[in-house]
Amino acid sequence: MFTHLSLRLRIFLFFALLAVGGSALMIAGLTLGYIRLGEDHALPSFVIAGAIGVLAIFGLTAWVWVLFDENVARPVERLAADMRARAHADVDLDIDHAPARYLGDLAPAAAAVASNLTETRNAMAQAIGRETARLGLEKSRLETLLAEVPDGVLFCTPDHCVALYNGQARTVLDNSPALGLNRSLADVILPGPVHQAYERLLAAEAQEGADILCATKAGAKLLEARMRLMWLDAQETKQPGYILSLRDVTTDLKIHAERAHLLNSLLDAAKGAVTSKDPSAMEYLVSTTAEVAARKPLTDTAWWPMEALAATDLGAALSSRLKRKGVPISTDLPALKLRCDGFAVTRLLERLALEWAAAGASALKLGFADDTQSTGRLVLSATGAPPDSETLTRWLATPLSPGLAQFAGRDVLVTHATRLVPDPSGALHLTLPLADPRPRGTARVIQYDFELLHADIPKEIAEAALRQLNYVVFDTETTGLNPQVDEICQIAAVRIVNGKIVDSERFDMLVDPGRRIPQGSIEVHGVTNEMVKGAPSVAEALKRFHAYADGAVLVAHNAPFDMSFLQRRETEIGARFDQPILDTVLCSAILFGQSADHTLDALCQRLGITIPEADRHTAIGDAIGTAAAFRKMIPMLEAADLPSLGATIKAFDKHARLIEHLN
Repeated sequence: MFTHLSLRLRIFLFFALLAVGGSALMIAGLTLGYIRLGEDHALPSFVIAGAIGVLAIFGLTAWVWVLFDENVARPVERLAADMRARAHADVDLDIDHAPARYLGDLAPAAAAVASNLTETRNAMAQAIGRETARLGLEKSRLETLLAEVPDGVLFCTPDHCVALYNGQARTVLDNSPALGLNRSLADVILPGPVHQAYERLLAAEAQEGADILCATKAGAKLLEARMRLMWLDAQETKQPGYILSLRDVTTDLKIHAERAHLLNSLLDAAKGAVTSKDPSAMEYLVSTTAEVAARKPLTDTAWWPMEALAATDLGAALSSRLKRKGVPISTDLPALKLRCDGFAVTRLLERLALEWAAAGASALKLGFADDTQSTGRLVLSATGAPPDSETLTRWLATPLSPGLAQFAGRDVLVTHATRLVPDPSGALHLTLPLADPRPRGTARVIQYDFELLHADIPKEIAEAALRQLNYVVFDTETTGLNPQVDEICQIAAVRIVNGKIVDSERFDMLVDPGRRIPQGSIEVHGVTNEMVKGAPSVAEALKRFHAYADGAVLVAHNAPFDMSFLQRRETEIGARFDQPILDTVLCSAILFGQSADHTLDALCQRLGITIPEADRHTAIGDAIGTAAAFRKMIPMLEAADLPSLGATIKAFDKHARLIEHLN
C-alpha cells in the first residue's frame, strides 16, 4: 500500500503513528483512571497531566525522528542512490562512508559490493576490448574509406529515418541542422521522389538501384541521387533499408542549360541570316555571335572537375614524367595554388615539351608569372626555334596519350577557358586561374547507428522507454536572470540518440541579444559584447535551434528557466517548442532525494563526470555536462521503476516545489 512512498516519508509516518498511538494510549489510561476515581475535582489535574504527557510524547518522538531521519533514513537513501549509480551508470568512484557512520557495517558492505562490481565490470571490459580490437581497427578503416567517398552518402531505415551519413552529405545538404541520426529524411530532402523510388524498388524486390532527381527542403538545391535497397543478412526489420548517394547538380544543370540556350540562340540567328535577305538578320547574327562568345567561356570550365593544385606539385609531376623519357626540364614555380585539372595540364605540358624537344629545343624550363590577383601564367621556355602557329596547332590536335584518343591538348585549353600564347622570345604562355585561398574540403566524419534499423518506438510517445527516444540537451547563457526583460546571448545543445551522445551533431551559437550584456553576467559566462557583435539575432538563433531540436525531447538543468526564454519568442519565430521536456534537477531529486544538492556541479560529481573548468558556465560546456549526466541517469531511472517517458514526467509532480524554490 505504501510502497510507492519514499523511505523517509514512510519512516516519518511510522514515527507519527507511534506518537499518535502513544498519546491515544496515555489519554485512554488517564480517562480510565479518572472514571475509576470518580471525583469531579480531579478532572483538571487529569487534563493537565494528559496535555503534558501528549506534548512530551510528541516532542520526544519528533526528536527521535529527526535523529533517525538524519542518521539513518537519509544515509540509507543516499547509499541506495550511490549503489544504483554504480550499478547502472558506470560510476567507479568510492562510496563515501561518512554519511552512513551510524549504519554499522552496511556502508562498508555496500562499498565492497560496489567495488567488486566495478572490478568485475573492468575485467569484462578488458576482455571484450581485447576481443574487439581487431574489429575496431577494421571498422576504423571502413569509416575512413566511407568518409573519403566524394559523394554524400545516407543510409536510411525503412521508415525513412537517417541511420548513417558522411561528411560529404553534410556539405551537400548545406550543414542543415535538421540532418541527424534518427531524424526524418523529409526534414532535409523533399520526400516525394525518394518515397516513390523506394516503393517501386520494394515492389519489384529489385537488386539494381534507381537514379532519381530530388531537391533539398531548404534552398531548393537539385540533387542527383542513386538509391539502392540494402537486403541485410539476418534482417531484423520487415522491410530493407536503403543507401542514398547524393551529388549536387544544381550548378551542372544550370551550366548545361545555359550552353544549350547559347547554341540554340546561335543556330536560330544563323538560320535567320541564311534564309532571310534582310540585312538586319546578318546584324543579329553578328551581335548574337558576340554575345555567345562573351558568355560561353563562363560555361566551359565550371562543369569540368578541377582541384586546388600547388604549382610546385605540378612542376614536380611534369619533371618526373619527362625524366623517365630522357627529357630534362628545370622548374621555378611558387607555392601558389592553381585551379585546374592537374592530370590534364601535366599531360598537355608534357606533350608540348616532348614535341619541342624532338624539334631540336634544349634547356627546357617551366616558370611562372603573375598576371592578376586571380590568375597566373605558366611559362614554358627553351633554347631553339619556337614553334610556328601551324606546328603548334598540330601539337594541340594530337591526343595526349594512346588511352585518351578523344582528348587532345586543344580540349584542355577549352575546358580551362584559356589559350596557349607564344611570344617573340620563344616561350609558350598558359594562363590559369589561381585557386580560392579559402580552405576547401569536408570534415572527415561519418556518423551512424545501425541499431536504429530495428528500433520500435510506440506511436504514443508517453509509452516509449527512455532509452528509445531522441533527446536534445541544451543550455542557454543570458544577459540576466529575468526572462521577462533579459535575452539569450548564447545557446548550445547536443543530441542523445539510442542512449548515446552524438558528439558530431553539436549546436553552438553566439546570439546578439539586442542589448548590452551587464558586466556581472559577463563575469559568470564570459560572453562579451564584442563576441556577440554581428551574431544572429535571438529570433534567427531560435529558428535554427527549433529546426535542430524538432521531433526530440528537450532536456535541460532547471528547464523552466531556459524554456521561458524560448517560449516567449514562439509567436515571433512562428514555431512552438511543444515537445516533451525533461529536467535533470527533477531526475536528480527522484534518484538522490530532495534533500541532496541538485546543482549541475554536485550532480556531475556524484556521477563521476568532469566538466573542464574552461567550459564551466559556457552554454556548450554545461550542455555537454548535462547530457553526460542525463545519459547516466537513464538506466538509473529505469531501475527506479520509471521505464517510460510518461512515468518519469508523472514522477516529476512530486518534486515540483523544488523547481519553484530554485526559480
